[in-house]
Amino acid sequence: MEPIRRTDPKADGKADDEQTARWNGPSGCAWVEAQDVVDALFAPLEELIVDAVPAGQGGRVLDVGCGTGGTTVAVARRLGAKGECVGVDISGPMIEAARARAEREGAPASFVRADAQDHVFEPAVFDAVVSRFGVMFFQDTVRAFTNLRRAAKDDARLRFIAWRDIAENPFMTTAERAAAPLLPDLPERRPDAPGQFAFADADRVRRLLEESGWAGIDIRPVDVTCVLPETELAPYFSRFGPVGIALRETDEPTRAQVVETVRAAFDPFVQGTEVRFTAACWQIDARATLPASAE
Repeated sequence: MEPIRRTDPKADGKADDEQTARWNGPSGCAWVEAQDVVDALFAPLEELIVDAVPAGQGGRVLDVGCGTGGTTVAVARRLGAKGECVGVDISGPMIEAARARAEREGAPASFVRADAQDHVFEPAVFDAVVSRFGVMFFQDTVRAFTNLRRAAKDDARLRFIAWRDIAENPFMTTAERAAAPLLPDLPERRPDAPGQFAFADADRVRRLLEESGWAGIDIRPVDVTCVLPETELAPYFSRFGPVGIALRETDEPTRAQVVETVRAAFDPFVQGTEVRFTAACWQIDARATLPASAE
């Protein structure tokens, strides 16, 4: 149950057509509207990203799939006045929101509206590359991570967070499982296809990174408790993911029935005024210790 991002037709870089179309969906606006809720929900994972960056030492960091800029701004604060965090995302509205956030908070952050798979970054300029749930959507993962390797300095650090297996993250598919009898055309999850669980197989991720010029690869499981106000639960599942997309096209009686049915399915996660679930993720670290490809 993952927010879908949207772009506008004027991009700073080239984006794959399928992913551009995906992130161009109406729920991109919902992501911007719900950015405070989503940032609070995944705050524990943001901390894992920020911890990868030395405090107060400056330098340049690239945040891939930065969305509305929460992690970018947090990393920029960590770097200090002599540093800069650059966020890249294919979503125009989210980049606009990120720029507004950085300006509002006075953070040393900048943003590029581009597809990180193909964007021509200045070579060997970043001391680290980070991402929170932003790298599972590339059509050609090796090409994308090779491109990021070229943008990184030798020995630069890579850290990103990605979801583990679907079975370990039942909260994320509760809505679509509950809604399936009422919304029979919901798309099936495709293992290894670009999407939320594309990096579930740790061995596959290791191979992809090795082929892309990264070494010293460390993949470890992290289990983090995420908390959502109960009052935000229905707006969350009715905005985002396959169910949120389908509900935009349903009539009002069907929508009401789906929302009621799905809300009841989340009861095991509700504790008083809060919704709690475990985010079963991989924390993946690597170093740019191999020569950058000249592809």
